[in-house]
Amino acid sequence: MLPRGNLTTVGLRISGRVQGVCYRGWAVGKATELGLSGWVRNVTDGTVEILINGPKDQVDEMIASSRSGPQSAQVGNVDITLVDQPGKGGAFPTTGFDQLGTFDPSDLPNMD
Repeated sequence: MLPRGNLTTVGLRISGRVQGVCYRGWAVGKATELGLSGWVRNVTDGTVEILINGPKDQVDEMIASSRSGPQSAQVGNVDITLVDQPGKGGAFPTTGFDQLGTFDPSDLPNMD
């Protein structure tokens, strides 16, 4: 098992032609290949959202790969949000990588 201090967690928001082109399935395969944990889901605005947890080098490789995605995708942009910086232990100690359903931000409670 890796020391928790080597882990980091990032969130990605991928835009472009990324839904209906097997992007989520590709992401699960790539993340599993890299030994990462987390999840991927479609968002109703047409983007794909990924949460990645793992060793910084593998997380960086997943980010780089996400800029192209599967062959049928046309990635326009990858926005990166640092959830937990390297050396802080990673945001969650999960294992495996899951493909979730579609997320609709309008389902969130109104916080106004």
